[in-house]
Amino acid sequence: MKRIFLWAITSVIFSCSTNAQTATEIVTRAYNKMQGNSAEMTITMKLVRPTWERTISIKSWNKGSDYSMVLITAPVKDQGQTFLKRQNDMWNWVPSISRMIKLPSSMMSQSWMGSDLSYDDFMKESSIVNDYTHKIVGSETIGGYDCYKIELTPKPNAAVVWGKVIKWISKNDYYILKSEYYDEDIDLVRTENVSQIKSMNDRSIPTYYEVIPADKPGNKTIMIIELAKFNITIDDSFFSQQNMKTVK
Repeated sequence: MKRIFLWAITSVIFSCSTNAQTATEIVTRAYNKMQGNSAEMTITMKLVRPTWERTISIKSWNKGSDYSMVLITAPVKDQGQTFLKRQNDMWNWVPSISRMIKLPSSMMSQSWMGSDLSYDDFMKESSIVNDYTHKIVGSETIGGYDCYKIELTPKPNAAVVWGKVIKWISKNDYYILKSEYYDEDIDLVRTENVSQIKSMNDRSIPTYYEVIPADKPGNKTIMIIELAKFNITIDDSFFSQQNMKTVK
């Protein structure tokens, strides 16, 4: 009986240790769920302001953390404008003036297309996995999902926009359901609320993002993922300045 009891205790301890996850493992799983090895997405972005609204249609492609391309497909005045990240270099092709603009890192914190999102959000210059340390600071329920509350703190010398980020990640499916972004003085800059879990390609992901700036009452940016394909075959050569001018 004593031997059986000791075996049972050992089994429980082993099970707990193998199921235990670090904060970094949780963040990595959540990141991989939304990115895959590569991805193609069709997105509708709506800018909501107290006196007006504007809708922008987007297609995006990414391969790992080194390559991304974002194409504006509507409205007509912005159609064909393209943004490219290739490793550490970033460009913007503006067809209305036939000009290729190299984007400096100093622009990454600026508003992208007049929205409440930054260039860094779309170009993904920084990485929530590699550029931050991660710490589980609590558990909360968001939208009916039991979530880890995880604090992300920039690593020394990391080229990041934020002084601190807090993310709520569901324990069972690794959905990032809420995020708070803080500046270098640890003042809240914006909150992202995420919902509408849908099956997209080979996985289920949140598809509705509401981005609310802390200091601009009545302002918000809504992003809806209309279509997503993951782990697609895409060559590095796709992410080129030449392709920026012709991609559709």
